[in-house]
Amino acid sequence: MKLHRSDADGLNTFTGYGEGYVAVNGIQYRGNIAVLPGQLLPEWTAARFETLAEADFVRLAELQPEILLLGTGAVLRFPPPALLQPLMAARIGLEVMDTQAACRTYNILVAEGRRVAAAILA
Repeated sequence: MKLHRSDADGLNTFTGYGEGYVAVNGIQYRGNIAVLPGQLLPEWTAARFETLAEADFVRLAELQPEILLLGTGAVLRFPPPALLQPLMAARIGLEVMDTQAACRTYNILVAEGRRVAAAILA
C-alpha cells in the first residue's frame, strides 16, 4: 500500500508498506529500521521480536523522542515490560502496534511537528 505525504515535506515519512518491507521517502527497507523525522537507522537491531533485549531499547531511548511507536510486524505483540525500563527512565511514551498502524501514526505525528520515532521490526 502506498501512503501519501502531507505537510511533512523534507522530513522522513513512510511512503508505503507491504509484505516484509516499509518504504521511507520512496526507498524500500526490508530489515528492522528506526525512523525519525531527520534520521534513519537501518538495522537498529538485528533482533527478532522474540530476541529483543533491553539494549535495543537503550539505543532507542538515546534518540530522545517524545514518543516511540514500535511496529511489531503483521501481528500486534507486546514486549515484556522488563525490556522497556530504558524508555520509562527517559520518560519516553511507547505505543505498540502492528507495522501498518505504526507507519500511519508516525506520519500523522510528524505532520503535527511531534518528536516521534518509529522502530519497525521486519
